[in-house]
Amino acid sequence: MTTYFNYPSEELQKELKEIANALAAPGKGILAADESTGTMGKRLASVGQENTEENRRKFRELLFTTDKTLIGQAVSGVILFHETVYQKGADGTPFMDLIKERGIIPGIKVDKGVKDLMGSEDECTTQGLDDLDKRCQQYKADGCQFAKWRCVLKINTNTPSYQAIMENANVLARYASICQTAGLVPIVEPEVLCDGDHTLERCQKVTETVLAATYKALNDHHVYLEGTLLKPNMVTPGQACSQQATPEQIGKATVTALSRTVPPAVPGIVFLSGGQSEIQATTNLNAINKFTGAPKPWRLSFSFGRALQASPLKAWNGNNVAAGQDQLLRRAAYNGAASLGQYGGEESADAASASLFVKAHAY
Repeated sequence: MTTYFNYPSEELQKELKEIANALAAPGKGILAADESTGTMGKRLASVGQENTEENRRKFRELLFTTDKTLIGQAVSGVILFHETVYQKGADGTPFMDLIKERGIIPGIKVDKGVKDLMGSEDECTTQGLDDLDKRCQQYKADGCQFAKWRCVLKINTNTPSYQAIMENANVLARYASICQTAGLVPIVEPEVLCDGDHTLERCQKVTETVLAATYKALNDHHVYLEGTLLKPNMVTPGQACSQQATPEQIGKATVTALSRTVPPAVPGIVFLSGGQSEIQATTNLNAINKFTGAPKPWRLSFSFGRALQASPLKAWNGNNVAAGQDQLLRRAAYNGAASLGQYGGEESADAASASLFVKAHAY
């Protein structure tokens, strides 16, 4: 086979690398606000609000009008859903402008959800490649600077299968190459779900296998790694495992898995929270950054959705914007500190300590 190919132009490499490095800035992470209409409905229902376009807009406005100086100290980027890109604040200011005013980089979820893999044991792939080039070009023109695409792998007796690992690795690589062609930094998200009773060791091995296949596919598709970010799961035991792990054990297993599989050219790794409570996610992120037993050539930070929004949503409760924004700033600051290994813990609160696990979670 031929190994001929062209690197992206120097201009495009520079643009992608600058965006990726800004997203991976020290002490900062990403707010994942890319919930679909259906998922937003479930969140709103938890505080007694109807799933209307106006209620979705109101909660997102809370997120994007939080104190200009403080929110930008801990949040580098925000992942949006298609609807949100074109929504406006109550005064008519586009959300995109509100986000940029805070020094935060807007991004966009571009996958179209998961579909079953025929012949597998309840495994799946992610759809949305057909018109992705045109959509990426439009989102770039509308102000987005990065994108996100989620693939899902499941641990069971016979899974993830070779079929699922290879299919999802290649889908992620194709997505990443299309994004970069359009000038968007791709966040590559191969999520190994925490559903099940598997051990910490099993999750580590599966995570290593999935990441190794993903980076092989990215190389095959000539993806420019310096202009990408990785959004993986933390390595944890399954939710139903009888032997849970300490933050220190999770930190060691996670960093070890990453050091064996992720090239140092990748500027940043932003973890998903994966159904952990807000406090669990922050504590484990802190432990990952404090672990010193393996190389860590990348920034290790967060790209949390539920683990940044649960407390703000409960405090807002449909009308208390100031209380919701106070909680968002609190959680963002805690996670910013954890991304530097400087989180000192906190008093447990109902929302922050509550489990956010949803079986077979879909966005």
